[in-house]
Amino acid sequence: MTFTVLTFLYWVALLLVTLASLTCAAIAFKLHRQIFAIWAMAGLVVALLLAAVTVGAGPSAFGIVIGMLAVALAVIGGGPIAVLALDLATNNSVPPGQHGGIMVLNAGKPAPTMAGVSDPETHEVLRGGVTIGILERLAVAGAILAGFPEAIAVVVAIKGVGRFTELAAAESRERFIIGTLSSLIWACACAALVPMALT
Repeated sequence: MTFTVLTFLYWVALLLVTLASLTCAAIAFKLHRQIFAIWAMAGLVVALLLAAVTVGAGPSAFGIVIGMLAVALAVIGGGPIAVLALDLATNNSVPPGQHGGIMVLNAGKPAPTMAGVSDPETHEVLRGGVTIGILERLAVAGAILAGFPEAIAVVVAIKGVGRFTELAAAESRERFIIGTLSSLIWACACAALVPMALT
């Protein structure tokens, strides 16, 4: 009976830590506050450490809930984590654009003028990164949980092909690589939480 109670308490603790990490990630996503992204990362580390402890299988409902929380954490938390990684790597030296991209200097020829861009020497690249990142992390976490991690290569290939023409500037290449890798690592770590907890 004691083992059953300990198993139940273990699963409740794991769910609460994962939920706390998800809450911090959601606040970081909504308010763009880096401290909450750091707390979300710390919560995921604690959840992974808890999941590494072998206690025993809990009720199947707990497995379903931890799976849903892990996917939500992967999707929502990856954006703030990628922004944090980019801010640390670039020291905020790349100016943001109005449509979620970055502003880069034109290479030799003027780019078409866009609404709201007053400087004809620059143009915005890597637009729509937030939406692409959400879809990317959803696909990666889903692929891992479905037992088909090979699909991650397909996701990366599609993203690379879609962004190929925008990677001429050094700033966009750097941002693309750092953002993609941090987003993928976050999604993989979140998805890994489920099989670790269930085995």
